[in-house]
Amino acid sequence: MDDKENKPDEKDLNTRTSGSEPSKDESKENSGPDKKRAGINPVIWTTRVVLFLAFLIFIWYIFSDRNTPYTTQARVTELILPVSPRVSGYLTGVYIKLHSHVEDGQLLFRIDTVPYVVALQKAQANLENVAQQLGAQGAAVKAAASSVGVSKANLDRAQRNYNRTQRIIKKNPGALSQADIDRVETNLNQAIEKLANAEANLQKAKEQLGVTGAKNPQLRMAISDLNNAQLNLSWTKVYASAEGYIESFNIDVGYFCQAGSPLVTLVSKDDLWIQADFKENNLSNMKPGDKVDFILDVKPGEIFHGKVRSIGYGVDVGNSVNRGGLPQIKSTSSWLQDPQRFPVIVEFENEEVKRLCRAGGQADVVVFTGNHSFLNAIAKFRIWLNSKLSYVR
Repeated sequence: MDDKENKPDEKDLNTRTSGSEPSKDESKENSGPDKKRAGINPVIWTTRVVLFLAFLIFIWYIFSDRNTPYTTQARVTELILPVSPRVSGYLTGVYIKLHSHVEDGQLLFRIDTVPYVVALQKAQANLENVAQQLGAQGAAVKAAASSVGVSKANLDRAQRNYNRTQRIIKKNPGALSQADIDRVETNLNQAIEKLANAEANLQKAKEQLGVTGAKNPQLRMAISDLNNAQLNLSWTKVYASAEGYIESFNIDVGYFCQAGSPLVTLVSKDDLWIQADFKENNLSNMKPGDKVDFILDVKPGEIFHGKVRSIGYGVDVGNSVNRGGLPQIKSTSSWLQDPQRFPVIVEFENEEVKRLCRAGGQADVVVFTGNHSFLNAIAKFRIWLNSKLSYVR
């Protein structure tokens, strides 16, 4: 009896055993979520974050490329004027140095005048002789012819200034101010009027000479020789055609200069701009007058302001059939073709910036095509960051 009472019941043992050890199903239910939470792979989440950020950057790039275009392919550009004499001869006076600053109309060189003075005296003597032979009033004709020669010299100089101005305007619209254009046109008109007046006086002197004398070919030839001699003598002085700085200078007194061959290069300060080469898809929203921020390597850490002056309408793509003077812009080729680039001319808002710039200097440019607050803010931060990095590049 005692053994039976003390011996544990098998059912009680099974119950105790089943109560203390959980079943396989219960074990799976309890351990499943913990294993999932413990098994999260950080590489997967990192990849997801990187892909998400890349997607955001891609979206930003698409919109900013058209609304706030940015380029590092930009150069400071100035007018480059070769200084060439109109007559040949030895230099007797050099009044400039390399990199010296010159004003518009400043005397740069003087060419030996002796042969041209002799030629002028010979032409004057020849005219007097012809006039005396014809029984004319030689003094009046000579004075009138001299006046015509001087007027033609002044007109020639005014015409060359006007032609140069027209070429600049045609090549770079807006390169010169309206005041400069008006001044050049006024000088040309005044020179034309003075020449017309001198020719009228000469015609009057010829009429006083008589019909026979005025039509005499010897007299006309003598007057032409006198005018030519006066022009050649006036061309022995070489003047600066614009304000700027002297480059490519390595000559001195005694150098024999040839007519038409450049003596020095004048980097004009009449106008200064930045040529920024933007991709073709950057131009869809860009227009003249858009605000521009740019940085210069010559002044790292600072941001300057300007505006779009003009946008190029063509570039040279190597067409051998139709050659022209279009700008050449190199584009890189890869498996995904790089868009063609076109020049965009940027002018400065602050005239004092011109003192810092030199022809060919490098710049970074961003254009704001509208009131896009978010994109404009990012573009401003980007160029600010690049301005700080320009200290080390």
